Amino acid sequence: MTTEELQQKKKHWGFKNIRGSVHTKRTLMSAELSVLLDTIEGNASASTYIQAIIEDNLLRKQSVSNRKYTASYLIDLYSLNPDILLFRALRYYWEKDPEAHHSLALLCAYARDSLLRKSWEYIKDLREGAQPEKTEMEDYLEIQYPGRFSQKVLQSVTRNLRSSWTQSGHLTGRRPKTRALPSVSAGSLSYALLLGYLTGSRGELLFTSEYVELLDIPPNALLELSHEASRRGYIIFKRLGDVIEVGFPAEVLPEPDKGEWR
Repeated sequence: MTTEELQQKKKHWGFKNIRGSVHTKRTLMSAELSVLLDTIEGNASASTYIQAIIEDNLLRKQSVSNRKYTASYLIDLYSLNPDILLFRALRYYWEKDPEAHHSLALLCAYARDSLLRKSWEYIKDLREGAQPEKTEMEDYLEIQYPGRFSQKVLQSVTRNLRSSWTQSGHLTGRRPKTRALPSVSAGSLSYALLLGYLTGSRGELLFTSEYVELLDIPPNALLELSHEASRRGYIIFKRLGDVIEVGFPAEVLPEPDKGEWR
């Protein structure tokens, strides 16, 4: 598969690589996502999610315009479309592993939001226990995107990103915020491995993909968590000496999609 073909497949599966970002206006919105996924049945159509947000006001927004904006932002972050592989797999692991919810939301949004991906380069270099000032991320973003944001927007984007990294567990507290290691589980790792698989990683390289890195799992815990995920049926994990093979159940990765990699 050529690079161009891979990019087309990634777009088809739900990955996004556009300049815009929800984080100029909102955060991960993990609380809103939780209400939706915990209320709406897993086999619901994309239109069901939109109706629940806009017409039924499931998320308790005060105005119709706010409901519409909320629906738009959540679609940007998560697609809310079961025909999209990234969302379909998110729902699968969401229902299987409640402990993974925050990590699952982060992983899906990371695959679709450019500013969240760029800010990870800053977050990952913070040592555990560090208490970064808000202005540090502002300065980092200004270096990455010189002149793109006014000072007011830059402050808003930084505030939203710091909130998102707090929702995911990478930061804790309010003032000051502290760099922490997020809580992860078998479902978190399984979804991260799937995202790495879809972007072309195989074997041992799956465990060094940017999606697994995002979970901050200590290296000595990766294999143990992989075996747990396999025991639960979240992934198919085989290891023979130095050779590692990872596969996924049909509910996550149907045969037509698997066939793209043969």
